[in-house]
Amino acid sequence: MAMMANITIRNLDDALKVKLRIRAARLGRSMEEEVRVILKEALSQEDTPKSLGESIHQRFANLGGFDLPSIEREPIRDRNLFEYGGSGICKVSFIAATNW
Repeated sequence: MAMMANITIRNLDDALKVKLRIRAARLGRSMEEEVRVILKEALSQEDTPKSLGESIHQRFANLGGFDLPSIEREPIRDRNLFEYGGSGICKVSFIAATNW
């Protein structure tokens, strides 16, 4: 059987102790057991290396997803707007506006 260690935490902020007591009571645990659970959860998460994308996804997953609005796109431009001559010089074809 594995030997269990003891730990003493000094200078614990009173407000933090109250929050811990309330959380433990809400979950039906003693404060000591709640501290063990918190430490175990916090330290077990560090064992699994994650990519940046997975970490970001996990942080915001509880917020829920959303759909992006569709974007109306312009028709594809005429590819012949720019013509390249054999000399490496670019000739630009301008389309004249008739309603000026």
